[in-house]
Formats: sequence, structure tokens, C-alpha cells
Amino acid sequence: MRIPNERRIVLEVVEDGLDAADDWIAEHVEPHDIVVTADIPLASRCLKEGARVIGSTGKPFTENNIGEAVATRDLLSDLRGAGEITGGPPPLKKRDRSRFLQQLDEVIQSIRRKHPSNSA
Repeated sequence: MRIPNERRIVLEVVEDGLDAADDWIAEHVEPHDIVVTADIPLASRCLKEGARVIGSTGKPFTENNIGEAVATRDLLSDLRGAGEITGGPPPLKKRDRSRFLQQLDEVIQSIRRKHPSNSA
């Protein structure tokens, strides 16, 4: 995998395992890091560590909405297991990308305002 030649970007290779990458992320995330994920359990773990979490459609995960997101995920998983629901999430649309970019910019600016020494 090619990565940009940037000191703040690092490629981490983790061991094989169902949640090995998620475990690595949750163990290494720090307060005020930004995590981008559609994985709701990972989002919950990262929020507990003080990270800011954004879904792939631009929806922020927060302490106020993660409980509902986990409950909805569990319900849909049960319905899929019972054969009630098939298929996955809808494909990303242009407005999802726009919302994501706007939310990411807002989170970056918010962190910079609160921690100006970390904005380099």
C-alpha cells in the first residue's frame, strides 16, 4: 500500500484476526484524534477514549447518539439473522461526500481552536 510521504501518516500492519485492526485503533487512539469509521462498535470504543468520530457519510458519532446507533445496529443485525432484511447500506451519494468533508473540516477547526499547539 502506498502512503503519502508525510510525517504524520504512518502505515500500521496488524496481526490477522477478526477485530485486530479495530483493537489496534482503539488501543492507540488518543483524546482529540479524529476517527473515520462506519463501524459502530469501533466508534463507541473510540468515543470512550476521547476521540472525535465521524461516519463515512459525515454523520458525527457523539456520546449523545452512540447508544441509539448501537441499539439500531443490534436490532438490524438480529433482523438480518432472522432473514427479515437483506442487503447492506445504500451507496454513498454526492451529498454524503459533501457532508463528510464539511463535518471533517468542522472537527479539525474545533480541535485547532481548543488546542492551537497541535495544529501544525
